[in-house]
Formats: sequence, structure tokens, C-alpha cells
Amino acid sequence: MALTTASQLISPKVNFSALKDSFLNAEPFDHVVIDDFFLPEIADGLAAEFPTFESDIWAEYNNPLEIKKTSNNWNKFPTLTYSVFSFLNSDEFVGEMSKLTGDPLYPDTGLHGGGWHTHRPGGKLNTHLDYSIHPKLKLERRLNLIVYIAPNWVPEWGGKLGLWEVDTDGRTPGKLAQEIDCLFNRAVIFDTSQNSWHGLPEPVRSPEGINRNSLATYYLCEPRKEAAERGRALFAPTDSQKGNAEIEELIKLRSGVNTSESVYRKP
Repeated sequence: MALTTASQLISPKVNFSALKDSFLNAEPFDHVVIDDFFLPEIADGLAAEFPTFESDIWAEYNNPLEIKKTSNNWNKFPTLTYSVFSFLNSDEFVGEMSKLTGDPLYPDTGLHGGGWHTHRPGGKLNTHLDYSIHPKLKLERRLNLIVYIAPNWVPEWGGKLGLWEVDTDGRTPGKLAQEIDCLFNRAVIFDTSQNSWHGLPEPVRSPEGINRNSLATYYLCEPRKEAAERGRALFAPTDSQKGNAEIEELIKLRSGVNTSESVYRKP
């Protein structure tokens, strides 16, 4: 039987109406952290279905800005994972997510930038802003939902999601405001449209064979007047990369709609 309702997938303690105040009052931008997001048996099942790092299903990102693998291919998702992504893009769940923003939201059923994500030891993701305008749907990316699917993760292994303030120039990350451990079955939801600098620029330190695994979905809204025009992610250099002309050129190419795939992705 297909899993299609919240009661079959999501912990009953997850109440988006009750989470709205916490979401809207969070710093440095709107976000909320939810532990034990999926029912325990669902979280365990998703972990059991998660592919190995060596699987041939992945697209690879391996450059000085990002070292990770991703897959958003619905045909590769096993039964439970397919059902979960279907639910996370359903009218029922998108309606719940809309309670956080107060605005109507739409799913991105193509999982553009979403799906499975994995970082092996040494994996990283420089601090960045997500793209703003969806390249296919021309809607504004508004919310990101991440759920960590790495059982028995130890915080000492790193992999924390960092949230940064925006610098006084309005264009670069400022002070690191918060770090969120990637604990098993923990969900993070954040607004991607508020100069929302985020990432994990410090390489993951887990033992060999233990990876930082997660699944992600994005939610869209009608473009607002204040929406940025970014069609690709905008990265910031780490402290050790600042002033490096090659890194600056890579960031420029990575942020261009017509140049990004030439520098960051391997099929």
C-alpha cells in the first residue's frame, strides 16, 4: 500500500501551525529545526534504502567550492524513498509548509537541486546563496527542507549546517550565527530568499565509509518584487581562498546560468 498521508510518514508532534512563530522569529533568517521528523520506522527505512557513495546513480560535484554527490532521478528511488518524495511534494504537505510563510507555495516535483545528497569524509559545501528563480518554472525558490539520513552520526565528525548573517555590504556573508548538527532524522526548514547564506565549508571528518547523507526538497512561490534574479547559486570563498584569482573566477563561472555546468558537475 502506498504511503500517502502525514500520519503514515511524519511524527505526530510535527505541527506547522505551532512552529510558525519559531520559524519567523529565528535568526539570522527564518528557519526551524525539527528533531524526529519522520516516524522511526520510516527514518530507518530511508536509511536502509540510501545508496552507497560508490553507486553509479550519482552526479558528482568535485571542485574547490563543493565536494558532494547528488541524485534527483525518480527512477532510481526505491519504493519507500519514492513514496516519501511523493508525499513531500503533495498538496497536503505543501499546504502545511505554506503555513510557515503565510504565502501559497508550490512543489518542485522535478527536485531541481533536491533529492539525495551525500558527503563522504572530506566533503564540503562553501557558504552560498541558493539560486532565486527556478530555471524551468520561473517561480521563486522560497523554502528548503533538509532531513538528515545518517544513523548514529556523531557531532564531532562535523558536517554541521552553518547559517551566516549578511555582511554590512549586503552582498557577502558576515558573522557565523548558528551551526546545526546533522543528527539522524533531524529536519531543517529555512527560507532561502532572505540573504540566506548557508553551507558546510569545513570538510566532513567522519570515519571512512560513514557519509553525511540527507534528502532535500524545495518549495516555490510566485516571484515577488524584491526577489533576487540569481539563476544559479552564488558562493563565497573560505578565509583561506580569499584573494585567490582562480577561486574568484570559479565563483563567477559557477554563478552563471550559461557557464555553471562547465565547471562544477560530472554526470
